[in-house]
This record gives sequence, C-alpha cells and structure tokens, in this order.
Amino acid sequence: MNVQGKHYRTIWIKKGDKKVIQIIDQRNLPHEFIIEDLKSVDEVATAIKDMHVRGAGLIGATAGYGMYLATLEASRNDSFDDFVVKAGEKLKATRPTAVNLAWAVKRQLDAIKKGSSIDKKIAIAFKTANEIADEDAEYCRRIGEHGVKIIEEISKKKGDKTVNILTHCNAGWLAFVDYGSATAPIYAAFDKGIKVHVWVDETRPRNQGARLTAWELGEHGVPHTVIPDNVGGHLMQHGLVDLVIVGTDRTTYTGDVANKIGTYLKALAAKDNNVPFYVALPSSTFDWTVRDGVKEIPIEQRGEEEVKYIQGLCDGEIKKVLLTPKKSKATNYAFDVTPARLVTSLITERGICAPNEKSILELYPEHKK
Repeated sequence: MNVQGKHYRTIWIKKGDKKVIQIIDQRNLPHEFIIEDLKSVDEVATAIKDMHVRGAGLIGATAGYGMYLATLEASRNDSFDDFVVKAGEKLKATRPTAVNLAWAVKRQLDAIKKGSSIDKKIAIAFKTANEIADEDAEYCRRIGEHGVKIIEEISKKKGDKTVNILTHCNAGWLAFVDYGSATAPIYAAFDKGIKVHVWVDETRPRNQGARLTAWELGEHGVPHTVIPDNVGGHLMQHGLVDLVIVGTDRTTYTGDVANKIGTYLKALAAKDNNVPFYVALPSSTFDWTVRDGVKEIPIEQRGEEEVKYIQGLCDGEIKKVLLTPKKSKATNYAFDVTPARLVTSLITERGICAPNEKSILELYPEHKK
C-alpha cells in the first residue's frame, strides 16, 4: 500500500536494528501518520490490546514478531523456555476473538522448540516471524486475484457501469500486512481499470471504516463514500449496492463468520434484498476446532469508554469528546457472528468456496479429520 507515494507494510523490522519492530500506530489515523517502535513483549501486548495494531492478519503478524522479541528477552533470563511460553500466554490473552493471534503464537512455539541452542532458537523465531508476515501479504494478494473475478462479472453485467461495493469495519491493508482481505479484490479491480465505488460503513464505536478504510482507499485513489452504519439497508433496498465484501476475525470450518459488530445486520439486509454477501479471509483465520460459531466463538467485550467517547480532529488537535450522559452505562461487544446461511461465498487465497464444511475442506483437505 502506498502512503503519499511511498510503499509501506503495516509492520516491519527497523532498518539497521533487528531488535526493533516498527508499526503504524493506527489510533492516530487518519489525522496523523505515526510510526511506533516495539522492543519488548510487553510493548507488543499493549499494542495489540490497545489497538495500536488491529485486524486479524496484522494481529497474527504482530504476535509472530512479539514471540521473536520474547526470544531476545528470554536469552537474558534464567529459564529461556519458560519465559517464551509465558510470553505466548500473555500475547494470546490480549484479544480473544481473533484466531490468528493464537495461531501465530502456536506456530512460533512449535518452531522455536526445534532449535538446539538459544542462538538457533532466536534465529528460528526471527525467520518464522518474517514468514508469517510474508505469507499474510501474499495470501491477501491471492484473495485479490480470486475476488476480482466476481467484480469483473458484475461490471460486465452492468455494461461496464460503476460497481457499488459495501464493506464494514476495516478489512483492508491496515488490518493485514499488505493488500487487505475484503479490500484486495477492490484494489485489484481498480488497478485493472474497472469502475468501482465503495460504501464505507463508519463502523461504530471505534469508527474503523470512517477513519481507516476511507483513509486507505483515498490514498489509493479508490472512489468511496462514508455512510452511517444504519444506512446500508436503505441503499440495498434502492439497488445502490451490487455486493457486500467483509473480512473476518474468525471463521469456523462450517462457514460461520465472526467479524466486527454490525456485520450480522448487514448480512440480514443483504439476504432480504438479494445482494450477494462475500467474506474474504486467509486460511490463518479459519478455526478448525469450532463447528457452531454463534455458540462457541468467544466474543470480546471492550471498555465502555469506546462507546461513550468519540475521537476526532478539533482545532488542529486530536481530541476525545463525551457523547453520552456521564453516568450512563454502555455495553461494548466488539464482534458478532454471521451464520453461514447468510453468506454467499468465502474468498480465500486458494479460491472461492461455499460457506459449508464440505466446500471448505475441499479447499483445505489437510484439515479433514
């Protein structure tokens, strides 16, 4: 992804210092572009928990680099292995819904065990962290290759008129290492010269759509319009949405989709108006242990201040403003689950499949029990 003409990933090794991981602090976007240094497991855990970084793929990549930093810290500790295991538990506790987090920690722990010395364990952790990040970017690129065919087909049916796409939250470049999941087909279509326009849900309470998706689409030059969360159904009723593409933080092997709160309502509106509803995800976001997403996926509840306050630019400064009566309580469920019956198809790095156990396992036969 380009930012003011310069290519960035969302996470990388600091040039000239392999002991420092750099990220884009997304709390300040779109008004300030700030690069943050991470030097310890505690700093990585804070970055994930407090959403300096967010999004399924990026959380996983950050956890991968966090485990690498853990090996550096462990090398100065009396018990290397115990320190690394405890670091993994600390990272996994930061965001319970995003399955990429636990997946990345486990992948690192399994790899680190193979090292025959502390130096080799550190080298393995460094290599594995880079592999996780590179795979995330490559898988998202492939999602774009598969998903763009859907947009092309709609464009042809419309006589090359603009294809209107609705998305929710931010499943873009900022939620992954590069390209994004839900946005990858959009960027691919735009780059091929297909006329596209994106309806961007503001996505309360943290406004990741209005703040992040709108910003990155603008940086890439993609036409878009920010809308309140509850406008999507109206647009669908009036034929102003050709398809919905969203991301996911955890998807069961039976096709149930956990994503940012409000996704379920968009899926219901899409079903009622015969608008195709697609979910884009890399394989690292599948949970191969959960069958019933509604009953089994843990839903993170975040602090009420995210609901009660809103952040924005005021007189040249980023400020928080209280929206509600000070004494009013607020509930902040961060995710909901969209049942597979409301999903048209899943777009993965291996291709497009129906949201059911048979079709998913045909794409990923190595997970058949």
